[in-house]
Parts: sequence; C-alpha cells; structure tokens
Amino acid sequence: MIRLDSISKQHGSQILFMEASMNAFKGEKVGLVGPNGSGKSTIFRMIMKEEQPDGGQVSVDRNVTVGYFSQDVGEMKGRSVLEETMAGAGAVSEAAREVHELEHAMGDPERADELEQLIERFGHAQARFDQLGGYALEARAREILAGLGFRDEVVDDDVGKLSGGWKMRVALARILLMRPDALLLDEPTNHLDIESIIWLEQFLRDFEGALVMTSHDREFMNRLVTKIVEIDGGELTTYTGNYDFYEQQHDIAMQHQEAQYARQQAMLAKEQAFIARFKARASHAAQVQSRVKKVEKIEKVEPPKRAKVVEFEFRAPPRSGDDVVKIDHVVKGYGSRKIYDGLDLLIRRRERWCVMGVNGAGKSTLLKLIAGETKADAGNVTVGASVKMGYFAQHSMELLDASQSVFETLQSAFPNASVGSLKTLAGAFGFSGEDADKSCRVLSGGEKARVVLARMLFDPPNFLVLDEPTNHLDMATKHMLVKALSNFEGTMLFVSHDRQFLRALSTRVLELGSKGVHAYNGGYSEYVVESGHEAPGVS
Repeated sequence: MIRLDSISKQHGSQILFMEASMNAFKGEKVGLVGPNGSGKSTIFRMIMKEEQPDGGQVSVDRNVTVGYFSQDVGEMKGRSVLEETMAGAGAVSEAAREVHELEHAMGDPERADELEQLIERFGHAQARFDQLGGYALEARAREILAGLGFRDEVVDDDVGKLSGGWKMRVALARILLMRPDALLLDEPTNHLDIESIIWLEQFLRDFEGALVMTSHDREFMNRLVTKIVEIDGGELTTYTGNYDFYEQQHDIAMQHQEAQYARQQAMLAKEQAFIARFKARASHAAQVQSRVKKVEKIEKVEPPKRAKVVEFEFRAPPRSGDDVVKIDHVVKGYGSRKIYDGLDLLIRRRERWCVMGVNGAGKSTLLKLIAGETKADAGNVTVGASVKMGYFAQHSMELLDASQSVFETLQSAFPNASVGSLKTLAGAFGFSGEDADKSCRVLSGGEKARVVLARMLFDPPNFLVLDEPTNHLDMATKHMLVKALSNFEGTMLFVSHDRQFLRALSTRVLELGSKGVHAYNGGYSEYVVESGHEAPGVS
C-alpha cells in the first residue's frame, strides 16, 4: 500500500535519510522507532505529500485513502464535538450540519413565520443525510468518542470549550471515523488515559488496513505492531516482530557489530605496528608497501551507534514516620457532583500506591487533597511526622522560569551542588552537552516534564505524589525513571496510564469507581488478575 524506495532527505545541514527504503502492506501494523529528531514525522509528511524527498520515491497505491493523525490539530471552535468529529467525513458531515442548524431554526420563536419553509427544507436535508448513511455514521462517531473517554453531555457541547488534550482526542476520533485504507498515527496515546488506550488498542487490532505509528508506550506497541522500522543514522532497518523482539534483535546486531569492529581494530593495530616498525628498513620496503595497500583497501567496520544513557544514583531520602498519610471520612465535591463521600485511606511508609479510576472518578483530586492543593469539604487529611513531600502535577511545567536554561534551572534550585553532579543529573534526564543550555521557553511538554522531575529527584523527598509523570516521556527516559524509582526508599502515590510503569513500581492499588473505593493488596499485575480487568470500566 505504501512504499518508500531509496529516499534521501536533508533538512539544512542535517541528513535524515540516505537511500533508505521501507514499506507497509495491507494488514500490517508497523511501529516507527528512532530518537527525537531522527525523521519519524518527516516520513509521515512525505507519505502525505506535505514534503518531498530530495531523492528516491514515495508511493501510495492508487485509490488508497490515508488518514493522518499528528500532534498539530489546528483550530477547533464553532461546532459541537460530534460535528467536529464528523467534519472529516465529507458530504455527510455537511448534511449533518444542515440538519442540526434547521432543527435549531425550527425551535426558534423568532422564526415562527418561516416554519413551513423550514420544515420542508428539514425534510429534504434529513432525507439526504439518511441517504448518505448519516445516522449510522453519527452512531459510529458517538461510539468512537465514548471509547476515547467523552461523556454524552460533552459530545453535544461546543468543541471550543475543550482543553488542548481533549481536542487531540477529537482529532483522533475524526481520523478513526474516516475508515481510511491506511492509518498514520503520530503518538496517538499521548493525551489518553489507560481506559482509552485499551479501547484504541482493540480498535486498531481490528483495523484491516495498513497502520504505521509512533508511540512512547511500550506495551501499546508490543500488543499491536507486527513489524518495526528503525531510523538510525539515515538508514531504515526493518525487523519483523513486536517492540520487545526488535530490541532483542537490535542488541544482538549491536553485539555482533561490536565484536566485528573490535576484531578489525585489533587486526589494523597489528598491521600499523608492523608498518611503523619496518617502514625505515629498505629490506622490508616491499612488505611495508604491501601492508599499506592492504590497510587502504580494507572496508572499515563502523563502531555501533549506541544511544548514550547517563546513569544517575539518586540519594536516599530521609526516613519518614510509619504513617505517611491518613484520610478520615473525607467528603469532596464540585458543585452538585460528589467525588468522595466518607473516604478512608491509610498510606504506610514504603508503600507504593497506584490510583486507578475512570475519568471523573477523582484520581487527581485525591492527589491534590494530599498535596494540599485543594481542601476537603469535610473530614481530615493528615500528613504524618517527618514527611517531606514531592508533588508532580501537569501544571508543574508551567511554573518553570522561561528565561532560564535547563542547567540554570537546576543550579538555582541547588546552588551548593557541584557543576559536575548537575551536568550528570541533566544528562540522566536527556539533556546532555549543549541540550543543557536550552532555554525553558523553547522546551516541549515532555522536555519540561523531565526538568521538573530532575529537580524533584536530585534532593529526593521521602513521599512522592506523581500525577501522570510519564506523559510525553520517550522510552529511554521512562526506562531511566522506572529504574531510579525502583530503588527509591520512600513512599509513592501515583496516577499513570503507562502499564509498564504501573507494573514495575506499584505494590498496592486503589480503585475509584461508581461502586465505591476498593483497595487491592499487591501491585498492578495482581490487580489485573484479581479484578479481571486492566482498568476500571474496561471489560
């Protein structure tokens, strides 16, 4: 369906691709992997004809429709969420808009004198909408929006009221509703909760066309993709299998290349030593010349390119008391909507609680109550003795000083720390070398999250309260964070949609739902077995 044949592409002085090739056939689910800036989004744009390769050819089979979801969703306002979702469906979306406008017009008292003409127009518009399969389309749109976490009252409300993250979901719903022959999805899980990710996983598993996607969610990739295409140093290398298989095969290939490189370097050193030793002797001139020509003709093996991973040993936090947080009969609501009605919870030292619950169940509210960001309507939230709390929320990134660089941000937080330790800290969170001098003003959401986490963990609190800490983090940073937190000696309470993160770190699970609050002994893996589901609201 989609082919890239010997493509070359350069952005300024950066060479992205050199005679690289890949393809995606009907029924294949392809994961595109590579470091940030390697050219993953460029491949999508070339397939969509938004960019042209400098050399080679990008081809899409005739009559194949392609749906492309990117992180740039554009402006959304003036329509309902449902209308915006259906807007990508062509003529039927225009027919739907006309039906809805005429419905409002017929109910407008000021247009009562036009009622007869409006009813006639409505009859024609409704017939056309039905002829185009509009009612089935609307039902499908509502089903997709529900799967992506939209409540019924939001679906019929103004799309302009939504936050950027929810508008991303609308953009994704619009692409899924298209039913294209091929799907290009650039980080589709970024703004989704775990329930929506699991729904999307099932939707894409049933998709019969070609799928090419990027994702920082390892579990999502593993469950979906049948092929991995790696971008590395201008080349595209294809591996058959899921992400775990790719990683194993990639490591084996790197080991072989390292061994081959080491053998060649040893051989070259031996030849160079012979040349250096005998080049001044006339009796060995022929042999020396022969060795020189031999060395010149050898095709050099390149050393393997390994992503630089900076290890950082986080300090042990001070010891807290045994009772870290006690919640007694807490009542909390917003307007007429009650979130908690008599919530009780005790968090003990060194426990690691993950909080599960559908949208609106009160996950972030619980974390805010404990962090002191909001107050209970009734009841008590008591933080224990000697507890030093670190709270990571999505708004934490907005509190960074835009005028400071990454390194200056860390230095202002820890003025007595050595330059070397702060450079190592920055490197551990993906800011090696010149990247540490980047201004916070130009950082992406994921980069800002890394700065906030680095600042929090350098002088670690003994109680970490983390609301979606892995949002926008790439796999390498997630791996580093999981490794660091695995050795954390304090207490943790967190919300995350990343199942690998949940599985690796949780020792207790708190599920919030319509049937009340349920605490599970054991971590996320035990919770899945005991509850029979991967998340509340998912069968």
